[in-house]
Parts: sequence; structure tokens; C-alpha cells
Amino acid sequence: MTTDTLPVSISSSAARRVAAILAKEPPGTMLRVAVNGGGCQGFSYDFSFDARPADEDMLIERDGARVLIDPMSAEYLQGSEIDWVDALIGASFQIRNPNAKSSCGCGTSFSL
Repeated sequence: MTTDTLPVSISSSAARRVAAILAKEPPGTMLRVAVNGGGCQGFSYDFSFDARPADEDMLIERDGARVLIDPMSAEYLQGSEIDWVDALIGASFQIRNPNAKSSCGCGTSFSL
């Protein structure tokens, strides 16, 4: 599956940040983005490192960044963009999820 046809995209600023983070990790390490039950809105985003993708994982590659998403999380993230935002209140990854009906103030949890 090419990056152009993936149901989740990664912004250029997020790709640069992911690549910078992964450059400090062991070779082959990728960022894993997942959706878990919980959080103040019902679901929460989880970011972790993984060196071993599962056969079913979606791999997004852009500008040296490699991001894994499991099939269940991909359903909740359909049409989303992973972005890196550096603002006065702090810098963080943010997911612009068109499926979310509401989200918490910090942007780490959402409801459908």
C-alpha cells in the first residue's frame, strides 16, 4: 500500500519530528500510533516505539519517518492526519481525526 492510498497521513512537520526521534533509537525502530479504550472521552491515543511490526500493521513512511498502526486502530483513525504542533503551551503530536465527535482539552482522548 503506498502512502498516497493510506487511510492515515502524516504531516511534513510530524515526519521531521518522528525522523529526529527515531535517529536516536536503535536501527529499525518505528513509532507506533494506537487507539486504546479509556481516557476522559472514551478512547485515547497512544504513542510508543516498536522494532517489530505485525503482519497486519499499516506502515506509513514519509521523509525518513516510519509509523506503524495496527488494523483496529486504523479503523478509528480512518482519514486522520498525524501532525506535530509546536505552540506556546507546548509541543506535541496531535491527531486530526475527522471521526471524533469530541475530544478532551489536551487532545489525547476522544469520543466517537
